[in-house]
Amino acid sequence: MKKMWKVTTILLVVIVAAFGGLIGYVVLALPNVGAPVEIKIAYTPENIARGKYLAHHVAACMDCHSTRDWTKYSGPLVQGSLGEGGEMFDRKFGFPGVYYSRNITPAGIKRYSDGELFRVITTGVTKEGRAMFPVMPYPYYGKMDPEDIKCIIAYIRSLNPIAKDVPASVSDFPMNIIIHLIPKKAEPATRPDPANEKAYGEYLVNACACRECHTPDKNGQIIPELAFSGGRAFKLPTGGTVRSSNLTPDPKTGIGTWSREMFVHKFKSYTDSGYTPPEVGKGQFNTMMPWTMYGGMTEADLGSIYAYLHSLPAKENPVTKFSAE
Repeated sequence: MKKMWKVTTILLVVIVAAFGGLIGYVVLALPNVGAPVEIKIAYTPENIARGKYLAHHVAACMDCHSTRDWTKYSGPLVQGSLGEGGEMFDRKFGFPGVYYSRNITPAGIKRYSDGELFRVITTGVTKEGRAMFPVMPYPYYGKMDPEDIKCIIAYIRSLNPIAKDVPASVSDFPMNIIIHLIPKKAEPATRPDPANEKAYGEYLVNACACRECHTPDKNGQIIPELAFSGGRAFKLPTGGTVRSSNLTPDPKTGIGTWSREMFVHKFKSYTDSGYTPPEVGKGQFNTMMPWTMYGGMTEADLGSIYAYLHSLPAKENPVTKFSAE
């Protein structure tokens, strides 16, 4: 009996030591996406203009890295907050911790080299080598054309500096360990010729991270086989839960009956000179979708997105758009 107890104790010690060693490796050695590349970005007016277009209307960096006014429909940006960061994503919204968008004005990123900014945008690894939780959809940005990422960097370097300190993000257990496993090396692509609408639309859909929000999830992980079928739930800052739309060409529950013109108009109506975001009270219907930002895309780019979405398999998935608390 004593011998068995001794053997059991030794086995437990070995298992605990091995498990501790594994955790130590994950925490101390990962993430490992390589060192920042040495790059020199051309801060030309053309690159800054391209970066502005991407940061506002495609990758929508400004959506999370500014302050949104949730007293109005779709949470338009508060004037003077561009790039200041500080938006909080915490447990009440379903996140495994408390995460803050960073200050990406020159005042907030001055310690970063261009190569370090490129790495954090495309892999989620900070200057100090820390892993970021993918509130920022860096797995998607890592598949963009490097030239587009460089243009975004050129643009945010041109923003008005705002001296705003943002609290550090903190993950709960066990995410504080799992987070080290999330960043991967970037898999950059070449931006397709816009003349190839389907391929270019797929590129834009990735840059917009449409798949992430418009796919049902389980325990925070999207379900790949249900991609773009909608129904992912989001807690609203004003109360209640909103769910994303089905973007597949299903005629009953998706956009199968939408014409190209209808699709483009839906977005552009939010940037019409006569449009003013309506007031939204506590507990009333609102949306996380930054319509006023994506509405700034060109009609050609929106048309390419439509062409790609209509090439997807139709998936019937009825979605209850809004539930009050």
